[in-house]
Formats: sequence, structure tokens, C-alpha cells
Amino acid sequence: MTNPCHTAALGWPSVPEHPRPPAELTVLERLLDGAPPGVEIRCTDCAGEPVLPVYEIALGTSSPQAPAVGFFGGVHGLERIGAQVVIAWLQSLLARLSWDDTLHRQLECVRLVFMPLVNPGGTLRHTRANPAGVDLMRNSPVEAKDRVAPMVGGQRLSAGLPWYRGRAGATMEPESAALCAVVERELHPRPFSLAIDCHSGFGLHDRLWFPFAHTARPIGHLAELEALHAILESSHPNHPYVFEPQSRQYLAHGDLWDHLYLRASPRTVFLPLTLEMGSWLWVKKNPRQLFSRSGIFNPMLAHRHERVLRRHFPLLEFLVRAAIGSARWLPAEAQRGALRHRALERWYRPS
Repeated sequence: MTNPCHTAALGWPSVPEHPRPPAELTVLERLLDGAPPGVEIRCTDCAGEPVLPVYEIALGTSSPQAPAVGFFGGVHGLERIGAQVVIAWLQSLLARLSWDDTLHRQLECVRLVFMPLVNPGGTLRHTRANPAGVDLMRNSPVEAKDRVAPMVGGQRLSAGLPWYRGRAGATMEPESAALCAVVERELHPRPFSLAIDCHSGFGLHDRLWFPFAHTARPIGHLAELEALHAILESSHPNHPYVFEPQSRQYLAHGDLWDHLYLRASPRTVFLPLTLEMGSWLWVKKNPRQLFSRSGIFNPMLAHRHERVLRRHFPLLEFLVRAAIGSARWLPAEAQRGALRHRALERWYRPS
């Protein structure tokens, strides 16, 4: 059986050299060509030259009352490792369908949705933005309520500058719209859902961010996030993640997950997370990566690349199990006040 964590087995180039199409897309399509029956595959073509597909893959129950987990990657084209982690996880699940009875029992009570490569045009061009020059994670209509950092918080000056949001009043980019459509169709209608969006490039530590990015005020489901954090701490006490609101690090306009959280029904629980892999550690261990645009955001040495792919599998499996068992750990109404107070002390009180 193919080792889902071995870069050679999946065909990843050790140093990407402008593959056409992107290596991640080639690997994903090869994987989908061999997908077993029951795996649902949809495709949206996005604007650009060449026209590249954005794939959506789903497996598991179609019951509208079942929980769901969405796995997203490749929103920023330079951050290839995010797409590769999601593709490797999908490959592992598809390989296990032929023999893993436990996985089949899990899929009877959970829906799993994947968008491994949201921005194939940016991946092809080795750019953070999509082919139109728009940063997809600054592209929603959400405006920051507090002061944002110049430029990095999103700008409308020019597509030739980083962090461009797009024109004011314009419709969302096709890739952003495709991601939102998947979330609103597959995750929002369910009583409980989680999303994990895999990125890289911030700091020396792996972080799990939750909304908000547009304001420092707490999210409405703060008690539920405190409960999720508690079961992560208890079941994986040595996990490597800093779990926190994104607003602790910086504020930004146009965050897609803020937008999607705010659009969710108050009668449901939708918890979007961002995995921000700490790529500065890879650069610290291999300073030559500073001289490569890809190297600032991705592990370049083969052994480190394989280790990163393996490193996050326990987290992704945890999220599936947390969704399946959500009725056991989601707080009752009487518990929410105490959990919210604990979360405020942990994440929002000045240190």
C-alpha cells in the first residue's frame, strides 16, 4: 500500500519548479482517478490562463442531521504545504476505505468534505494571490472594526501589491465564491460542523486560529471553542499547537472565515479553524530557504517535508472524532457561562 506520508510515493517534487499543471493538482487528479465508488467529486473551473479546476470531494453520510468536517488547503498559492497536507490526508482515507471497518463506521455518522487546492492558479504562478492578483483571504466583504496593520490587513490600492482585496463592491473571486458555496451547502445547514483551513508562514510555532480576524471582540461560540480546546488538551496533552483567536496576532479586512461564520445560522454550531504552520522554524533550521520564495513558506528538505505531512494527521483525525462525538462534549446551556468566562481569561484578558 502506498505510504500516504511519503513524498516520493505521492509524486511531490522536492523543490517545485513551476510545474504545469501544479504538482499538487496532478497528484490530486491521479488520486481522484482511482477513487472508490461512493466518493463524490465536483469540479469548478476558475478564471485564468490556463483554466484550472477547483475540486470538491465528499465522503460519508448524506444525512442532514449528521455532523460534518471540511478540510481546505491551497488558498494562498505560495503555501503549497497546506494543500499537500490536505491531499495526503485525503489519500490516507481513500486508501483505508478498502479495509478499515472503523473508518466505515465513522463515515456512517459524519460527512467529510475536501477542497485541497482552492487557488490552483496562484499555485501555478507561485503567488499568494489568485491569477487576478487578489488575496483570497482578504476578499470577503467583512470590514475590520478596529485598526489593522497597513497593507498586511488588506488593501485596495493595486493588484500589483500584496494583500489586495479586490475592487470595493465587486463580486468575490471565483475561488473565494467556490469555497463559500461549499461551506454554505455542506457545513452551514448541519447542527454541528468544523472546518480546518491549512496555511503556513507565521512564526516559529504551529497555531490553530479561530475567528475573529476583523475585530478583537470574542466570537459568539466562545464556550464551544473552550470545550473543544479542553478535549484537545486532554486527549493530546503533548500536541504542538498554540490554540488562540487570530485577533491576538493581527487584524485584517475581508477574512473568509469571519464572513462564513457570520453567515451561519445562530441555531447551528459552526467552528472554523485555521492551521497556521510555523514556517519560520523551517527557515531557522535551513537558512538557505530565505533565498527562495517557496522556501519561506514550505519545508524544502525531503525529510522535513515528510515529517510535516505526518505531523498533522493526529489533529485531522481528532477533528473527525470530535465532530462524531460532539454531543458528548458540547456544553449544555448551564455550562456555557463558566466556559465563556474561562475562555475570556485565557485569550482576551491583558496578560
